Amino acid sequence: MFPERLRDGYRAFLGGRFASERSRYEVLAEKGQRPETMVIGCVDSRVSPEVIFDAAPGELLVVRNVANLVPRYEPHRDSQHGTSAALEFGVQALHVKHIVVLGHAFCGGIRAFADEQEPLSPGDFIGRWMSQIAPAAEGLGPRNKDDGDAYLRRLEFASVELSLRNLMSFPCVRILVERGKLELHGAYFGVASGRLLLRDPGTGRFEPVAEGTPGQGA
Repeated sequence: MFPERLRDGYRAFLGGRFASERSRYEVLAEKGQRPETMVIGCVDSRVSPEVIFDAAPGELLVVRNVANLVPRYEPHRDSQHGTSAALEFGVQALHVKHIVVLGHAFCGGIRAFADEQEPLSPGDFIGRWMSQIAPAAEGLGPRNKDDGDAYLRRLEFASVELSLRNLMSFPCVRILVERGKLELHGAYFGVASGRLLLRDPGTGRFEPVAEGTPGQGA
């Protein structure tokens, strides 16, 4: 049976947000979507880009996978490329102007990799997918057992950095970035605190977004 919670949620949406934004939905249906920003986020149910950025319908193009990873450009590899296909669509078809890699705290995929957890199924889809962050882990050096969760936080940030580098391995992305027509951004969301950190492209550090009135900084 379809979950009653979802039925109730749909009814609330229909009488609330859809009713108040119906004209926007009608325009989107007639003219299609033209989002300027693409967000590559995690499947984690606590980290919804649309909620975090208070986005309107049609405003964000969102692709989500385990641990918000961007694979390297590998057009001839014999596998499916869900994230790469979404990236191609966003960049080549919709001409987005910004791509945000949104990492987050308490990422289960990062922990699974760092703790070398046992596969959840014979296919070990999570393990094989997360093996992509090996270069990020190597860059951090050996894990100190006394670090506790501090190592996981560092790896979460490092995986965002890796995904940004992997984005530049896509010719269509690299060319547009070099021409100044596309910008890449790294961000990190604190699940418990609600704090958003943005990567400074000059220093590589993740700095908190100033809190205050929207559009007015701190």
